[in-house]
Amino acid sequence: METISLTIDGREVKARKGITVLEAAHSAGSYIPALCAHPDLSPFGACRLCIVEIEGMQGFPTACTTLAEEGMVVRTDTAKLQNLRRNTLELILSEHPYSCLTCPENLHCELQRVAYYIGLDKVSLPYIYRELPVYEEDPLITRDYNLCILCGRCIRACQEVRGVNAIAFTLRGSRTVVGTAFGCSLEDSGCKFCGACIEVCSTGALRDKDGRWESKAEKEAVLVPCKPACPAGIDVPRYIDLIAGGNFAEALAVIREKVPFPAVLGCVCVHPCEEACRRGQVNEPIAIKALKRFAAEHDNGLWKQNSKVASATGKRVAIVGSGPAGLTAAYYLAKLGHKVTVLEALPEPGGMMRVGIPEYRLPREVLRAEIAEIENAGVDIKTDTNIESLDQLFADGYHAVFLALGAHKGVKMRVEGEEGPGVIDCVSFLRDVNLGKEVKLKGKVAVIGGGNAAVDAARTALRVGAKEVTIIYRRTRAEMPASPEEIDGAIEEGVRIHFLAAPSKISREKGKIRVECIRMELGEPDDSGRRRPEPIKGSEFTVEFNTIIAAIGQRPDIPPEFGLRTGRGNIIEVVPDTLMTNREGIFAGGDVVTGPSVVIEAIAAGRKAAESIDKYLGGNGIIDEVLVDTQELNPYLGRDENFAYMCRAQMPNLPVGQRLEGFSEIELGLDTEAAIEEAKRCLKCPLRLQISSPWLPPIDISTR
Repeated sequence: METISLTIDGREVKARKGITVLEAAHSAGSYIPALCAHPDLSPFGACRLCIVEIEGMQGFPTACTTLAEEGMVVRTDTAKLQNLRRNTLELILSEHPYSCLTCPENLHCELQRVAYYIGLDKVSLPYIYRELPVYEEDPLITRDYNLCILCGRCIRACQEVRGVNAIAFTLRGSRTVVGTAFGCSLEDSGCKFCGACIEVCSTGALRDKDGRWESKAEKEAVLVPCKPACPAGIDVPRYIDLIAGGNFAEALAVIREKVPFPAVLGCVCVHPCEEACRRGQVNEPIAIKALKRFAAEHDNGLWKQNSKVASATGKRVAIVGSGPAGLTAAYYLAKLGHKVTVLEALPEPGGMMRVGIPEYRLPREVLRAEIAEIENAGVDIKTDTNIESLDQLFADGYHAVFLALGAHKGVKMRVEGEEGPGVIDCVSFLRDVNLGKEVKLKGKVAVIGGGNAAVDAARTALRVGAKEVTIIYRRTRAEMPASPEEIDGAIEEGVRIHFLAAPSKISREKGKIRVECIRMELGEPDDSGRRRPEPIKGSEFTVEFNTIIAAIGQRPDIPPEFGLRTGRGNIIEVVPDTLMTNREGIFAGGDVVTGPSVVIEAIAAGRKAAESIDKYLGGNGIIDEVLVDTQELNPYLGRDENFAYMCRAQMPNLPVGQRLEGFSEIELGLDTEAAIEEAKRCLKCPLRLQISSPWLPPIDISTR
């Protein structure tokens, strides 16, 4: 790299040949005020605050457009320059609200910081309000051009850095503003809502609708919400970008950096990341779950190349339960070099993934394949093994125990008559069907409850002979805990849902089960945040069924001999940060600690358990790994005219007429073209974090 020498404010400075005086000054630690200049953008020279004096050069050239040259002598802070800058800034502020100089809410405003640095705390010129429109209807971005100083940063970011060209200078002369072609909405302008324009705006004319943040971590959480929304911390934007580029195996490697069950999650995850996805504020969120499944279906083994198993530590860990929490912990502990044995009471491993989720949602070969990879990491799984004594495990030579027992015991409805024949609990029903036992239903079946288990039971009942299935739920659909797509699937298959009703008494007559129900209305929110259902006096009604399936909840079954402290719902009490129980060396996590939850939450618990147990055994607790090289996102997006209106990919499903013939998988997966197009809908939110910070004045305004 060729360098030159120049003098700035009496100091000799070495600089790379070809950079501007402004860049040379800042690289040497000398601040020159500028509102139109930015490290990532081309020189513009609009604000004229970066004027300097250069020996041998007439006038006051702008440092952002003047190339640094060998032997150049530059002065940046003379009295004349200070006076000219104050005058220039007064002119800028004559059409900008003065409150930015005094309002404490604007401490993050670059213009305010520059004004303080220059020494301008009031303006003598009369203020002219331009009465420009404030656009608040667009997704994600508020545009208030009354605050705009026409520095052009946003335009250059949109055109040069992103290649989108959604905004430009419009009109002419004193009427010039930044805007879209013909004043159309951002959606119609081709905007990709990447936020680059907001990031470089120096005045707050462009603002996030998502609010402010006080730290870098808060900023990332707000601007890239899908990643923190994932309990396991999967880098969602990274793998979606890889899919968009056709790098499917690399995308799977990114997912496998955090979870050992990518294919399972691609089938059954409740996708909280999609709820957080900012694309949903434009039109529809990215189909993240479907893309995870697509990546898992294109596994070529690439992720294994960088997957390592540490040398044996000599430590042994017993894991009781082979659900997602137990197997996840087992996988990571084995990779850390510990000898891990999973002890499962059921005849097959998988926990609720195996016995609680119907095969039409989670094919058995998918689950078996991912469990096989866990075994390949060195985990020994023993089924049909019931543990009755934790002391015996330590006597057998284990150094730590992780209890991942799940919540396999059904909860009673506490309704008169429920103990008689014809009433079964959801957990037992699904377990028997999923383990291949002969289960036959006939006639009319009622399912009491509104969670995923209730919906699974209803759809399963249709597949094992029920002629008609009705879900009875005490709230409305809006409050149903079940996934919306599962509810839709049940309705498509003919399941009826009776909302705002609850059973109050069960009786039997002539081979039929009579269920007395009472209608409900919603009152104030309860502890769950949902409105509390309250019975309506005198609204009782009776319906007849052949079978009742109670699906109102599940709870762990903890042997008293374990000697563990338990809480409400029979869950095991643990130290939240470590998952340690009241007994030394015994940890617990998943549904046995939280109560019934979802697969991704259990996986997150398994990860935390692995970290804590490894530390307990003398390790550093680091389970994260890099399975594929990390690369920065390409900042250039290019223009897509209808980007804002691109529709979410629809998951192809088995025709309804074929579903009830058995337990064939319903969701058929995205094809390559659909997956790539869906991934391209991503707003690439992390790009915002790649934009450099502007050159800010070396002053502290926090006390002003």
